[in-house]
Amino acid sequence: MEPVISEPITTTEKTRVAEKAPFLSDCIHQSIEAYFTDLEGEDPQNLYPLVLAEMEAPLLKIVMELTHSNQSRAAKLLGLSRGTLRKKLIRYQID
Repeated sequence: MEPVISEPITTTEKTRVAEKAPFLSDCIHQSIEAYFTDLEGEDPQNLYPLVLAEMEAPLLKIVMELTHSNQSRAAKLLGLSRGTLRKKLIRYQID
């Protein structure tokens, strides 16, 4: 089944989607809270690039699986240029 790329979803659509599954931002929020809890008061270093890398690699893997490794389709789905996608795939060693 082809992924559908559409305009950003509206508040009404978000409410409908939220009834089925949690918002991605809620999942991320919970993960970051758990991360800070696990640190037990220690301050993390370079938190912003760490969070981006931790989120970006699984996103790329899932999209590549969904598109059967079709980089053009994956780039379009992600809203990236194909060249940028290729650089990211190399960075995270994703085939």
